[in-house]
Amino acid sequence: MGIKHSRETGPIVCCDPMSNSTRMVILGKTGVGKSSLTNTIFGEQLVKIGHTLSSETRSCQAVTKPVNGRDVTLIDSPGFFDTDRSEKEMKVEIVRCITECAPGPHAFLIVLKVERFTEHEQAVITKIKKMFSEEFFQYATVLFTHGDQLPEGETIEDCIKDNVPVRDLVAKCGGRCYVVDNKYWKNNQQEEYRNNQVQVKELLKTIDQMVEANGGRCYTNEMLQAVQERIIQEEQLIRQSSGNMSEGEIREEAKNRTVQWLGICLAAVTSVVLFGAFFGLGASLSVVVSAIQALVTLNIKA
Repeated sequence: MGIKHSRETGPIVCCDPMSNSTRMVILGKTGVGKSSLTNTIFGEQLVKIGHTLSSETRSCQAVTKPVNGRDVTLIDSPGFFDTDRSEKEMKVEIVRCITECAPGPHAFLIVLKVERFTEHEQAVITKIKKMFSEEFFQYATVLFTHGDQLPEGETIEDCIKDNVPVRDLVAKCGGRCYVVDNKYWKNNQQEEYRNNQVQVKELLKTIDQMVEANGGRCYTNEMLQAVQERIIQEEQLIRQSSGNMSEGEIREEAKNRTVQWLGICLAAVTSVVLFGAFFGLGASLSVVVSAIQALVTLNIKA
């Protein structure tokens, strides 16, 4: 497998000619409503909502469904900003997330709650602004949940105008900012702004415009491209002996095999380095790509 090389920092961009789906990664702490948001965007209960912080509700999930005339894939990432998860648990989930995203997402949804931000929430926002590249923010949108906490008569822009860290984060994302409420705004016909269907429609319209501005390309890097190549290889192998498997089943089996293979590649890599590589951070990306190249050179299969 060949791995393309790019400059040391920041992602390179490409599109996936084999997929017509717009891939979006949902980022945020556990408990902000990421899984509920998936159901809100799709307009139906497709993802199980947990009320405890169990592993079932904290794992990477990907769902693809048509929304407003286009296929959308939502990847509910693990709680990248959680502080109470083990190294092993985080590594497994990041590997799964990388595989689900390959060759890269078209958009990132940074999910925050409408609430009074504590010092901890402010620290998370500061961390996001510091650790992600400028290229990342070209593909990012801020999405608030718990819209019922929005003061009467205010928009989300009104709500955050005096919160400098949040306001600056939205500005870094090109001013892209929306709000939903996973519980109370499902069928709100009294006020157009406080209506999930309206907010989701505007969100997807903005993402379409953002993708167009980015040349129709996805956010990617050498690692994500290498993973995509591996998935394609596995699909070809499976087709040779697949029997009656559908294309969807072949794709899922190929991704499962790739997760195992990638886990072997990155056995000695920490979750922090994996996280950095996923977002195209130079040193981390170099370490991960080197690990993958070493396994490819040895021709080891999971």
